[in-house]
Amino acid sequence: MTVSTPDLDLERLGSWLEGKLAGFAGPVLAKKFSRGQSNPTFRLNSASGDYVLRRKPPGVLLKSAHAVDREFRVQKALAGSDVPVARMHVLCEDEDVIGSAFYVMELVRGRNFDDPRLPGLDTSLRAGIYADMNRVLTAIHRIDLEARGLSDFGPQGNYFRRQIDRWTKQYRASETEKIPAMDELIDWLDRNVPEDDGRRTLVHGDYRIDNLLFAENGPDCVAVLDWELSTIGHPFADLAALVMQWQRPTGEEGRGLAGVDRAPLGIPEDQAFIDAYCARMGLTGIPAFGFYLAFAFFRMGAILQGVKKRALDGNASNPELGLRLGASVPEYAAGGLEAAYKV
Repeated sequence: MTVSTPDLDLERLGSWLEGKLAGFAGPVLAKKFSRGQSNPTFRLNSASGDYVLRRKPPGVLLKSAHAVDREFRVQKALAGSDVPVARMHVLCEDEDVIGSAFYVMELVRGRNFDDPRLPGLDTSLRAGIYADMNRVLTAIHRIDLEARGLSDFGPQGNYFRRQIDRWTKQYRASETEKIPAMDELIDWLDRNVPEDDGRRTLVHGDYRIDNLLFAENGPDCVAVLDWELSTIGHPFADLAALVMQWQRPTGEEGRGLAGVDRAPLGIPEDQAFIDAYCARMGLTGIPAFGFYLAFAFFRMGAILQGVKKRALDGNASNPELGLRLGASVPEYAAGGLEAAYKV
């Protein structure tokens, strides 16, 4: 879905693209996608075809956040792999062009689903979509980092220790009020970080159904979107983030599966999805999955706190939505604690 024409200097953008993007011809028109709270995303229409532009938001930003250069690099590296991604066209790190760094990529035709219940689809198609989500997730985690030029895409060491430290700092930097449950969750995670088990793979960082595009007439995933949080890390973080989303309430805000009778819909239960993932990855199981789930709740809470802070500061892509999402941070903290104490 797109909304009103964005505040972009389309003349400057068009002139820059004519000099940098092979085959590009203006003039260019743009509409902003309503989704995308972190890095604003736009559909570009021009005489030479349609494209997608993702940019850093304007204003003062948290250090290391909104790394569009990393998004561009990882998707370019994955071209031709078993992980479906859009074709990357050009990266611009010159903030003078439109006011912040951006990149332009192929517009992939496909279906995007906000609701994991997949209303309106038949049971077999739902089952196929979830099966392909599982396949693509394992494809991400099986990427040969050396062969793809991504061996330096993230630091060595304990991924969860690093992530908890990073997101705690990000959360404190964007904290707008005290949330006791969030403080308790941070403390629990800090005391329960597992030892490094040596698993080191590419991780997407925000793998869920609304960050995927599917074929217009089938269950196949045709593109994985929104690679802002991608790095080299622990694969269970991606799996837990997906399962965490399903714990959320149904509907536009929660976009979860809480309380849904999944079997008649063809949607797998959490454990069935985890088991299928383990079978594809050659694992017998995942002990203490509750830690990874608690971490996933914490990190999403920290992310949404940042969204809320940007909305209050006037830097959010959609301030009204940003405030609504930010209001759910206490719910994520509570969900994290519930998962933690089930370990």
